Amino acid sequence: MPAASRPRVLSGIRPTGSSFQLGNWVGAVRHWAAMQDEADCFYFVADLHALIDTPDPAQLRRRTREAVAELLALGLDPARSTVFVQSHVRQHAELAWALGCLTGFGEASRMTQFKEKGGGSVGLFTYPVLQAADILLYAADAVPIGEDQRQHLELTRDLAQRFNARYGDTLVVPAAYQGREGERIKDLQDPARKMSKSIGGAGTVWVLDDPKALTKKVRSAVTDTGREVVASPDKPGVTNLLTILSVATGRDVPALQDDFAGKGYGDLKAAVADALVALFAPVRERYDALVADPGHLDAVLAEGAERAREVAERTMAAVRERAGLLAPAPAHPTGAA
Repeated sequence: MPAASRPRVLSGIRPTGSSFQLGNWVGAVRHWAAMQDEADCFYFVADLHALIDTPDPAQLRRRTREAVAELLALGLDPARSTVFVQSHVRQHAELAWALGCLTGFGEASRMTQFKEKGGGSVGLFTYPVLQAADILLYAADAVPIGEDQRQHLELTRDLAQRFNARYGDTLVVPAAYQGREGERIKDLQDPARKMSKSIGGAGTVWVLDDPKALTKKVRSAVTDTGREVVASPDKPGVTNLLTILSVATGRDVPALQDDFAGKGYGDLKAAVADALVALFAPVRERYDALVADPGHLDAVLAEGAERAREVAERTMAAVRERAGLLAPAPAHPTGAA
């Protein structure tokens, strides 16, 4: 189906952590890959957002390229979607400034991430405005989000409507992508919290973990009192392992529970470890080949950025004109009067 006849979807991911973790794949990247045939997809590595954590410059550059390799290894196809790096499209920062001028201080201060951290840099404070610009630049019809991003999407919608009310219809007001409710993957050491790139540690399974490290983490996972392998609110550790096994094998939890009737937690952990090793083995193989060819990755990013800039500049040209910014006069050829 041609891109023009499909809904446009946009999403991004920060190049932080050792790699992407299991929850990133379960909650986001596997769905991104599945959307490529039904939507006009724009996927980016959010390196500008990563600056909030003031990473080491060399590490950020390396991790950005590695993140692209990971996304391709996990199924993103540059022939079916636009894959690019956020900082390669300067219009992200330009639109963020225009939207920031329409954002109230109190409105920004109510954003959950800033409140939870008890303050921080101006970058952290305005993070949701840049996120709104990321979305609105591409006239996205829908945005795949988790529940923790719903507040940011609402701000994006508010800012688009505010701009349109002031300057005339210019920006597309996006909706949340209506996909299946995603499974919630919890930390292996603390199943009360979600698995996290920023927390890491023994409770986080990285997509690129070698089989020995991955197996050790799963075998050390926290379980619960009793022995019966069933999913229930009273057994958050076992429920988490069953959920992970379900997404790794494609089988539903009730069927898996039947398999473990009369068996114990050790059997469950062994099955989870084996399933994850098998799931990510081909991903690691593809990743190794991709990261060994930086020229290919850079070519993918150059092509993706060119396509992204073409769409982004159409939006920004309209924003500049509607907001009253004076267009630059064309330069005269050298020697012209």
